[in-house]
Amino acid sequence: MIPFDWHWAFAWEVLPLLLQAAGVTLQATLLGSALAIPIGLALALARRSRLGGLAWISHWWMEFIRSTPLLVQIYFLYYVGPEYGFNLSPLATGVIALGMHYGAYLSEVFRSGIDGVERGQWEAAVALNLSRYHSYRDVILPQALGVLVPASGNYLIAMFKETPQLSAITLLEMLQLAKILGAENFRYLEPFTLVGVIYLVLSLVASWGIRRLEQRLPRSGIPLR
Repeated sequence: MIPFDWHWAFAWEVLPLLLQAAGVTLQATLLGSALAIPIGLALALARRSRLGGLAWISHWWMEFIRSTPLLVQIYFLYYVGPEYGFNLSPLATGVIALGMHYGAYLSEVFRSGIDGVERGQWEAAVALNLSRYHSYRDVILPQALGVLVPASGNYLIAMFKETPQLSAITLLEMLQLAKILGAENFRYLEPFTLVGVIYLVLSLVASWGIRRLEQRLPRSGIPLR
């Protein structure tokens, strides 16, 4: 027997709607991740650039993004951006905000992974007369993957759990829909509980997938060709 006056009929009624909204949540997360990873890598490489100006700009851009709340960034992109010609849909705004925000965090992950590669590998790349691009692609980044995958995965799971903040710009994701269903039916227990269970299940599946990927990666990394 479940306490707190749980109504199974209402729970089964709202579950399909919440699962449909979960698709929006997953879409925002996957697209945000697809943007955050290249942004993080670009910032990490820029910070290691021999061009002092580029390294300085990337450093302060990362510090600015990491030092301001995600919700504020979402708000400015959606509500202030149109004043400067940036008219984006709620989903596009959310994806860009998530990508920029978590890209800044991933840049530190990538930088630490690159710094963790033994100096001898750099020297070997120089001895083979590899360009800086080919040194990163063929030697450094493949060996850094063992460190990058678990740490990056944790941030991407955190991004998934941050998607409810997109409700501030009218994106109808799971938590926002749960609020609406609760207000319409004067029952919040079932929709909020179901949302929590969905988040838990998806997060556990993602964590399992990341662990499996980490275990399958060879110690020497994989070629990025």
